Amino acid sequence: MLDCGAVSPLPAVRLLQPADVPAAAAVGGASLSDQIPVALQPTTPAERAHLVRRQQARVSHLLATDPEGSWVAEVDGEIVGVALALVRDDIWGLSLFGVRPGLQGQGIGRLLLAAALGYAAGRRGALILSSTDPRAMRSYARAGFAVKPALAAAGAINRARLPAGLRTRAGDVEADRELLDAVSRHVRTAAHGRDLGAFVAAGDRLLVLDGRGFAVSRRGSPILLAAFDDEAATDLLWSCLADGAPGAPVHLDYVTQGNDWAVAVALEAGLSLSPDGPVFVRGETGPFAPYLPSGAYL
Repeated sequence: MLDCGAVSPLPAVRLLQPADVPAAAAVGGASLSDQIPVALQPTTPAERAHLVRRQQARVSHLLATDPEGSWVAEVDGEIVGVALALVRDDIWGLSLFGVRPGLQGQGIGRLLLAAALGYAAGRRGALILSSTDPRAMRSYARAGFAVKPALAAAGAINRARLPAGLRTRAGDVEADRELLDAVSRHVRTAAHGRDLGAFVAAGDRLLVLDGRGFAVSRRGSPILLAAFDDEAATDLLWSCLADGAPGAPVHLDYVTQGNDWAVAVALEAGLSLSPDGPVFVRGETGPFAPYLPSGAYL
């Protein structure tokens, strides 16, 4: 095992390979574990195994779609850091960035971020959904990104407050492609494309409001939501919350300025607000509203 107290001064940063997926996913998950509220962490062996499969599927998906944006750092032959970046419609986004706990602050993250940002060169826009780690926020700000402060909301919803007459339906990634692409381009100037299929393949539910927007629900949490107007976004958010099991905790992440409709729904549903990691933007990234971005696919 790698001795966390004796790190090579020159970690090797290289492109991710298929054989690296399990180790890269494990490092990415470990680096973000302290950002997940206790109530939302897996508690059973089956839940933990499902999370591992989901994490590996995320890394494999980005390796398939963006091999030039997928990087790992090695020390003494062990993967100790990962940075995954994607490009959709010439908009770059940082999907995953982390260094093994105990090894932060030793230059590994700096080298990884530089490699991932190389994939952003010449793009018309760029997005980063940050954790609350001060080191990460400092790095993104120094890379020339502007900051959008954000809120999160979490808890078990008051199901007595679910409104009647919600208008969403089950969506289909291919059949609804025209609407999905148009809505994503409206809120962030770039379609989500194949990323929506990755959500569905991992067991998430695609919800559609015809002509107006879509959302991805993960056991009642809106993992991604985009709409043409606040009224449609409100319907979609309530539909996600209704999709969860009674008494189960749900969460909303990265609620930025211009998305007060999401704050209103969260409070009405009985959720608690808290500060979230900010969103960092550069170039042409659209209005970011009505929009709840995805931590994995922005």
